[in-house]
Amino acid sequence: MDLHKDIRLDFDRRSRMGLEEAILASGKTAAHLVTILDQAAQRHARFLITRLSTEQLDALPGHHRDRIQYDALSRTGYFGEPEPLHTAKRVAVVAAGTSDVNLVREISRTLGWYGEPALEVTDVGLAGIWRLLERLDEIKAMPVVIVVAGMDAALPTVVGGLVPGVVIGCPSSVGYGVAEKGSSALNAMLASCAAGLLVTNIDNGFGAACAALRVLRTMQS
Repeated sequence: MDLHKDIRLDFDRRSRMGLEEAILASGKTAAHLVTILDQAAQRHARFLITRLSTEQLDALPGHHRDRIQYDALSRTGYFGEPEPLHTAKRVAVVAAGTSDVNLVREISRTLGWYGEPALEVTDVGLAGIWRLLERLDEIKAMPVVIVVAGMDAALPTVVGGLVPGVVIGCPSSVGYGVAEKGSSALNAMLASCAAGLLVTNIDNGFGAACAALRVLRTMQS
């Protein structure tokens, strides 16, 4: 197999839809990633890499590894420089528990790649609703709110009933037993009575961030 022929990157995606292709590292060998980064370097292109393990990073040759700004918690890598951060925050990333922080970081890192700083509000699950209410004024000021929750995933419904902005629910696989690796959280969000709540797939922090970016760019047009 000639990887240089079989791997075809979409260098024109941003001109069509406003967002660049991201590289999902999960399932790719070191050879796949080297070929991808070789093509990117030849085109002077930059890439956001998602689901990149430390083992995959360590397997890369030094000249590629040294160019990647890696965050182990979110498993994301910046190959090249992110866009300069805007001064004002326009997206809140709200998480029910500390166990969801890896998804929060994936969302924030994806937003940061495009120059959007995020207001992170973590550990505000409804078992102690006072924690959410303490931060509610900050959250309400954001035009887009991404809510990450596992277990019973009631938080997006509550937030959706309290804030005026676009609310995007991101179900997490945090939980055990009947939580079913995020299935219960996904179903709870899809069945929400909060009007207009948008929902991503389980653990899809990248997708939630991209949805927020699309909303923000529509607001600018």
